[in-house]
Amino acid sequence: MIEIKIKPLSVNKVWRGRRFKTPDYEAYEEELWYLLPKGNRPAGKLQLTIEFGFSTKASDVDNCVKPFIDVLQKKYIFNDNMIYKLVVEKKIVPKKQEYIKFKIEKYEDR
Repeated sequence: MIEIKIKPLSVNKVWRGRRFKTPDYEAYEEELWYLLPKGNRPAGKLQLTIEFGFSTKASDVDNCVKPFIDVLQKKYIFNDNMIYKLVVEKKIVPKKQEYIKFKIEKYEDR
């Protein structure tokens, strides 16, 4: 593993001024909220595993992470600062077969 001695930059420090939700994002939030199953998440530190099924190889896997996590934390009532391990995978699927798979687990310090 390569270590770089620099403080990580939060997305909150990347943009100037307010950012406004697009109509596409508002529709995504609403649809995702209703599609997410009811349930509980473990208490304490969390590990989140996400698999995105994209229909194009040009899709950037990291662009989808924050909006998805933002909806998850609202639905399952947690602060995303409780995510200590994040595993993200990109799969390529045929058009109209896009998906998101995820699992929220208790994070075990090793």
